[in-house]
Formats: sequence, C-alpha cells, structure tokens
Amino acid sequence: MNQAQLAVATGARAPVGLPAGGEPQQYLVFSLCGETFAIGIRSIKEIIEYGHLTEVPMMPELVRGVINLRGAVVPVVDLAVRFGRAPTQIARRTCIVIVEIEAGPEVAAGAPQVIGVIVDAVNEVLDIPAGEIEPPPSFGARIRSDFIEGMGKVAGKFVILLNLRHALSVEELSGIVEAADGMARDAVPRELTLAGPGRAEGTND
Repeated sequence: MNQAQLAVATGARAPVGLPAGGEPQQYLVFSLCGETFAIGIRSIKEIIEYGHLTEVPMMPELVRGVINLRGAVVPVVDLAVRFGRAPTQIARRTCIVIVEIEAGPEVAAGAPQVIGVIVDAVNEVLDIPAGEIEPPPSFGARIRSDFIEGMGKVAGKFVILLNLRHALSVEELSGIVEAADGMARDAVPRELTLAGPGRAEGTND
C-alpha cells in the first residue's frame, strides 16, 4: 500500500478501541520486531517516512528524538523499546506513525498528546469484524497484557490490536515528553510550536 492509499484510509477515522457492534472496524496493520500489530485508524493522524529526527540530549532510550511536523515539534518514541526489546534498527521500510493519544482523567484538562511511533514497516489497512476479535490473552504474550486491546483474526492468523492508551500512556510518558519538548524548544526556530490541541502551528506546510 502506498502513501496516498494510506492517507485516504486514515481519513476514514473509524471509532477507536474494540467495536461495540457487529460492523467491521478499520485498523492499520504494521510490523515490529518480527510480529504483526494493529492500531485503530481513528488514533492515527498520518504516516511519514523515517528521517529528519533531532536527537534530544539526556533523554531515555525510549525517546529517539523530535521531528518538525509542519512547524510543530513532535516527540518520537521507539515502540520496540517500550515493549522491552532492543532499539529498532532503521531500514528502508522503517516509518513513523503519528498518533493522537487520549489522556486519562489523571492528566490536566484531558488533552490528547501527539506522538510519533517508530515501526519496522506499515503493511495495510484492514477491516476486522467484531466477531473476529478475541480478548487479550491472560498469559503467553511477549508484551504487557495491558498493552493489548484484543487479538484480531486475519486470514487464519492473529494480529495484536494495541491499546494505545496503555501502550503509550500519557500518564507514564508525560514527564518524558514534556522534558523532550522543553529541550527541543531551544533547538528549533522561534516560529515553531509544539503539536497538540489548541496550539497554533507554523504556517509553512
């Protein structure tokens, strides 16, 4: 699937989380560390090629750097490290999925956080019916069970549906993200601003 097709697909904005009814919901399927994962389309803002990262000093291994996304500073997280694995090895198909994570009640004003997520490769957008989604496994998963929204059955195989609210928890990552944002302010021109609701972005697209 090319970038244009992905842009059209992500514009569909299907409901986030497990579908309540019988209607199929759309998920972006991607590869990471030899496994297949999926994220609900509604959580995805866009997909970009890997590159142009600005490293931020004294950040944990989880944060690979920040990017300038049309005048806004967006922190980029290595999802493999978040899963307790070795840092992602950058290759030809490596890309960054820009997601918007809804904050829980613990975060002031419940403002969503825009974060870039590094993945090995984006595969396709799939419709997965509610009847083809199983609950998260109680054991045997290679990532924390609270990171898993469910297991979608696709062509006889299981795809791990991620719960972004937990896998990229604003409550856990907010301190790291704020530190990265603060340091990045000194590394970008004054006309650039930080990505997020209610914050004006630069005018140069």
